[in-house]
Amino acid sequence: MATVMLMHWPEVTKEKYEEVRRDVNWEGEPPVGAKFHTAWMAADGFHVLDLWDSPAHFENFVQQRLMPSVQRVGVDGQPKVEIAESLSVFAPNV
Repeated sequence: MATVMLMHWPEVTKEKYEEVRRDVNWEGEPPVGAKFHTAWMAADGFHVLDLWDSPAHFENFVQQRLMPSVQRVGVDGQPKVEIAESLSVFAPNV
């Protein structure tokens, strides 16, 4: 079953997210093991929900692509990340 990744990173702004998004280019060059990604701004800051094939796939993406981009763009702080095994996935209109 898929791995769920929840991230909360209060220091990330919409503009910084868009910079990282362009730099990493995950839509043009999807990461190995990535299944789904959505991000949003809430009252308490930036959030992400991803589905991955495994925790190892997510960790590889973080080390090889995400964090180098975060450093280049100059994002402050550290995210709070939660990883869990998904019990089910239902996405009929994706």
